[in-house]
Order: sequence, then C-alpha cells, then structure tokens
Amino acid sequence: MNHNPILVAIDTPEIAQARRLIAATASSVGGVKLGLEFFVAHGPAGIKEAAAGQPNLFLDLKLHDIPNTVAGAVKSALPLDPLLMTIHCTGGPAMMKAAAEARGNARTKILGVTILTSLDDSDLAATGQNGPVATQVVRLAKLAQASGIDGIVCSPQEVALIREACGPKFLLVVPGIRPAGAAIGDQKRVQTPRSAVEAGADYLVIGRPITEAPDPAAAAKAILTELS
Repeated sequence: MNHNPILVAIDTPEIAQARRLIAATASSVGGVKLGLEFFVAHGPAGIKEAAAGQPNLFLDLKLHDIPNTVAGAVKSALPLDPLLMTIHCTGGPAMMKAAAEARGNARTKILGVTILTSLDDSDLAATGQNGPVATQVVRLAKLAQASGIDGIVCSPQEVALIREACGPKFLLVVPGIRPAGAAIGDQKRVQTPRSAVEAGADYLVIGRPITEAPDPAAAAKAILTELS
C-alpha cells in the first residue's frame, strides 16, 4: 500500500478534545474523520478549526435527501476541501449522480454508505429489506459505481465481495476495524486492520481503539506497524 490507510474517527462534539486527538495522531494516520455529531455542534467553521493542519479530511455526513438538496449540500461542503465525503446509497441513482456532478473537478471523492456496520441480517429484515447483508451491500455498491460516484463505505466482511464485483479502482473505505483483542462495542461486522487491507480495503476508519487508548499516538503507530 502506497499510502497510510488509517483514518482516525474523532467521535466527539468537543472542539478542544478533537483538536487534541488530531494533533496527537497527526504523524501516525493518513487522515481524520469528523462526522455528523461534530458538524451539528459546530458547523463548517468548527470542522475547519478542528482539522487545521491535517490535509486529509473525511467529512462523514451521510447525506440522504432529494437529489437537488444533496447536490447543494455537496457544493456547500467543498470549501472545506475534504478528501472524502459520504452520501447514502439508498438515496438512489439520481441522488448519487447529482452528488457526483456537484463535486465537479474538486479533489473530493464521493462515497456511498451501503449498510451501516451496526446492522446485521435481522436488522435489515426488520426494515423490510430482503436478502442477507452481503447481498444488499454488493447490490448497492454496483448501483453506486453505475451512478458515477467514486467508492463506497462498507464493513470489512464485504470488501472481497465488492472488489470482485466492482474491480480494483473502486474506492473502499472500511469502518468496523478492531485490532485483535479490542472491544467490539456497538459494531456487528468487524475485522482486524490487516485482514481488511489484505481483502482490498483502501482506507480503514478506526475510532475508539485509537482515541480511547491511554496513548492515542502509540495506538495508531502500533496499527500502522502491523499493516507494514
């Protein structure tokens, strides 16, 4: 792998804590993920302040609305210069195409969220979606690729299937990463960092195993060492 694949997930609404964690891990990770909780608390200005000095921002807002609204939201986010940002695949092909067109020539890659890693087959069945999680994830990945976006977010358990279905250039960003021995927490579909990369993941989204460690920088370096 020719880049550092670790995106540290900063899941806090506190600017001071976010800045501390981002600074502590800056030399050991390939980027930083800031999501909906932080964005709602502080808006674009807070994102810009917290991520200052980290060139690779993963803006994880999981946009899901009518195509025109999502396109407008993508355009509004581009001044933050995110490396990656997310929409929901279940918004449909017109919404995904609108997001891709709104991105224009910016470096930002648009990712479609397939099935959240907190969900399993029984959760899908409860919402009326047929078939196992893996089948639905591959279906959504193919739809995302056909709609012109750059890649998807999926659990590590579906990486190999999507690589086979969508080829080597489709970007795969993978949460649900837990080093051996780490607590699973509220995730249901997880793997170790090395297993996910070997299956074909491009980026690994890792939060609590790094941010809740006594020494976040050391935890991130240990994962990077395992990968290399």
